[in-house]
Amino acid sequence: MTSQSSTESAPVAPTPAAAPPGPFEVLRKRLFQGDLGQLPVVLTLILIAIFFEITSKGIFFAPQNLSNLILQIATIGFLGLAAVLVLLIAEIDLSLAAVASLCGAVLVVLSATKGASPAVAIISAIVVGAVVGLVNGFFIAVLRVPSFIVTLAALIGYTGVLIHLLPNASIRLIDPFLSGIAANYLTFPWDVLLPVPLIALYVLMQLWTRIRRQRAGLSQAPLWEVGARAGAVVVVSVLALIVFESYRGIPFSTLILVTALLVFWLIMRFTAFGRHVYAVGGNAEAARRAGIGVVGIRVAVFTLASTLAAVGGVLAASRAISASAQINPTLLLDAIAAAVIGGVSLFGGRGSVWAVVLGSLIIGSLENGLDLLNQGTDVKLMVEGVVLLIAVTVDAITRRRNATGLR
Repeated sequence: MTSQSSTESAPVAPTPAAAPPGPFEVLRKRLFQGDLGQLPVVLTLILIAIFFEITSKGIFFAPQNLSNLILQIATIGFLGLAAVLVLLIAEIDLSLAAVASLCGAVLVVLSATKGASPAVAIISAIVVGAVVGLVNGFFIAVLRVPSFIVTLAALIGYTGVLIHLLPNASIRLIDPFLSGIAANYLTFPWDVLLPVPLIALYVLMQLWTRIRRQRAGLSQAPLWEVGARAGAVVVVSVLALIVFESYRGIPFSTLILVTALLVFWLIMRFTAFGRHVYAVGGNAEAARRAGIGVVGIRVAVFTLASTLAAVGGVLAASRAISASAQINPTLLLDAIAAAVIGGVSLFGGRGSVWAVVLGSLIIGSLENGLDLLNQGTDVKLMVEGVVLLIAVTVDAITRRRNATGLR
């Protein structure tokens, strides 16, 4: 009999799988790496709300004031969503506020002076916005003119068109349906029943994303983190419904904004178009070599951005019950600030459409709270400028750390 070789290795017992990290371990690791996601923005919003609740002597959290706050940020939300799309491809659009005002004026002029039906007026305003975005995208993507120059020229030009369209400075909106878009509310039971499918769809898509990544063998967030994220959405939604129900219900404009955010979240998260947008923003040359139509993506993004700005203009005209030749000087600032403060990178390729919610709430809370304290526009602009500067600085530092591999 031959003896076994002394070099033959003994069987090795399988190594037990490592337990998934717990909440505190994940938080410690992200804190060490400087990757806390939306947590700093959420904490900032909470601190702002507590500060104004104390200084306003309990007025800030009153249901009527919170409802007014949500109404105030509807237009900012749509323009902020437009800014998110443009920033994701590492571009800029300075014409968003002018486009919103112009499309709002188209709505009011067609309805008040031409006798157009509400449907014709709304569709016409949105089509004008889409055409404007298509023209911007053509010059930027096809002719390769810098987006800063193209949209600055558009800002100046469309301001002139707006003044030409409204020679008498302003026109009042008289159609009750159009003025009711921002003035009307969903009341019980619709204010409770309609949001449920939106919340359920968000939670289900979060779970479906985890299942798909698990089947593909990709890294994924721990199950407790997915559950915590979905639970937070449910809890916040329930609290919001309680607040709305205690006043007049859910504003129509809020439901329109939330629906748009959910639709674009699905597009950006689960479609090839969304993946291509992030790819173009991350590295346009690499995306081109991978076969992605960079020109088409850029044209589509600018077209969508101006279309969203048009919807924001419709909501603004409905809320003001008029159209004015004077463009809100802070509207563009608020839109870009909402996107950047919410976590969208100025350098492209990073961010989520949900950033608009947090960013708009921070901008809206600052303006609303300072109004409650009887502060002027000068103070509001200075505070918003400081907050925006801090957000941009954090974004630049985080991106530099990630690029150099520092932790």
